[in-house]
Amino acid sequence: MFFTLFKSKGRNVLVRGLHFCKKFTSPNAEDIIFKAICVNISQKKWKFLDQVSSSLTTTLLPRIFQELRSSPCLLLEFYQRVGGVGTVSCSLESCCILIHVMVERKNFDDVLCLMKELMISKGYSPLDVLEALIHSSAGVSPSSSVFDALIRACTQIGATEDAYEVIEKSRIGGIRVSIHAWNNFLGHLLKIGDVAGFWEIYRKMVSYEYYESVNTYNLLIYALCKEGHLSKALSVFYRMIKAGFLPNIVAFNMLIDGACRADDLDVAQKVIGNIGTMSRGCVSANVVTYNSLINGYCKQGNPEMAEEILDKMIEMGVKPNIQTYATVIDGYSRKGCLEEGYRLCDRMVENSMNPDTVIYTSFIHWLWMEGDISGVSLLLSNMMENRVDPDEVTHSMMINGLCKNGHVNEALKVQNWIIDMNLVEDAFSHSIVMNYLCRSNDISGAEQLLCRMFVRGFLPDTVTYGAMIDGYCKASKMESAIQAYTDMVKVYKPNLVILNSILNGFCKEDSMDLSMSLLDEMKTLNMFDTISFNTLLSSHCRTGRLKEAFDLFTSMRRTGFLVNTVTYNIMINCLCRFRLFDHAGQILSLMLHQGLTPDSITYTTLLTNLSNKSSFDEVVKMHDYLLLHGVHADRATYEAIVRPQFERMNDSS
Repeated sequence: MFFTLFKSKGRNVLVRGLHFCKKFTSPNAEDIIFKAICVNISQKKWKFLDQVSSSLTTTLLPRIFQELRSSPCLLLEFYQRVGGVGTVSCSLESCCILIHVMVERKNFDDVLCLMKELMISKGYSPLDVLEALIHSSAGVSPSSSVFDALIRACTQIGATEDAYEVIEKSRIGGIRVSIHAWNNFLGHLLKIGDVAGFWEIYRKMVSYEYYESVNTYNLLIYALCKEGHLSKALSVFYRMIKAGFLPNIVAFNMLIDGACRADDLDVAQKVIGNIGTMSRGCVSANVVTYNSLINGYCKQGNPEMAEEILDKMIEMGVKPNIQTYATVIDGYSRKGCLEEGYRLCDRMVENSMNPDTVIYTSFIHWLWMEGDISGVSLLLSNMMENRVDPDEVTHSMMINGLCKNGHVNEALKVQNWIIDMNLVEDAFSHSIVMNYLCRSNDISGAEQLLCRMFVRGFLPDTVTYGAMIDGYCKASKMESAIQAYTDMVKVYKPNLVILNSILNGFCKEDSMDLSMSLLDEMKTLNMFDTISFNTLLSSHCRTGRLKEAFDLFTSMRRTGFLVNTVTYNIMINCLCRFRLFDHAGQILSLMLHQGLTPDSITYTTLLTNLSNKSSFDEVVKMHDYLLLHGVHADRATYEAIVRPQFERMNDSS
């Protein structure tokens, strides 16, 4: 009985003991560290973190971040104390909690930095980040600004397709990103030159019932101006005003720039004159506005009017900048009025603005164009005295000018100097010298330059290779050209200019099998143009292969876009050489029928050959026929052939 009672009581005691043990079981190490860190952070005892920094694991960090989420200031300070991005980005969950808090605090720069770190350095895909952001929202409806920021981060790192996937996945998941995210993505498409993609995405955005903002309208205006559709851009501009939006200065400047690019300066002037009215007095023209108009007049060859605009903007209280003066100075220089450019430069200095590298480089360029080497030397001395550092454009201009004026050795000395001074970073200046060496048939000099490039650690680019290959082809060194081409394609893709050079080299050597094989390969690569076919056609005509020439000519005409005035001139010249004047006349008729106007070469070819083989009546008749069809007579040919025929006719009458 006692034993039974004892068993019963003992069992109860044992059970109670077991419950007691469960209640007071020792917590694990991570729980202790977690509680200790949270207590110390709440009391801002940051030195404690130094003692436990090695214990901040990827499982512990999310717990701490979640605990501190209700105290954003503490969370952000903790984030900075533990090492910022480098430490926290090891845990995607921690980062996403932090991102939500940062967005709430409007710390968008830090958000973008953290997102880019996750995607670039840590290798998380944008969709991984999107999923983690949704998961870490802790049952609370997340702000659309979080997802807007992710789309912006994608566009900033160039992840175009990923940015659109984030938009679509968010939409499918019931998250509606804001119009700002769409604007950011549309702007990115325009920045990378994908105008077709821009219109496709814009149509999708509208189909999802988003309404345009001022920035959307600005992007539409920019896209239309970029495509040259000024009237459509103006239509969108007025649609924006009708929708109740006041245009900002960006919209006005885009329209004005678009009008100037379209050479419609009257429209540009009207828009500037109505800025105040259309913006209800909220917007006025700024320096960018006037700079666009000034650039438009300079492009039209009217720097005098551009200077009048400069005076007007000063009257209106808008201060011109260096770019304003640089544009007008370059406009005068382009027109050959260097003295006017110097005068304007003096005026700029009087207004406490010193000429910059761009202005000096512009003067240097036009002085080289005039062959004024002493003027260039004086200007460079003045540049150094005023402590204006030349840039790579200046150096390239110097090297190009020396080469163009026949001073290739001096150009090489300048190039060696800028390399020794570590003032050049790529192969561009080498390519300039290489081009001139190859043009002057100094192949050995070009080869030496190529060797020096490799020794100094400069890799040739496609321009350098192109100049070298073209030089080899013109010097009939086709084996060397092919070897250079083989070396190039190991690093770069071939381009049409280089392929045409090699094709021309094969044709010059009458290697027709190789020429045809190369042209077939170019067709496969979809890398050919009229020059490619004209080169082969000229080779057929030069070597008397009339059947092959006519077959190729017929094929080119059938395609349509492959024939041009040069094509017909090649055929006319070929037929005239073989005294097939009737056939040459038929080719001329085909040319006119296709809507192509014969040029001075057509004129000279026909009249020269007719004067040697036909009567002067035939020569005069052809002269009149060509003039009636809009051909401009070549003066030298007219004086040598046609005028004597007219004088002979007058004498005989």
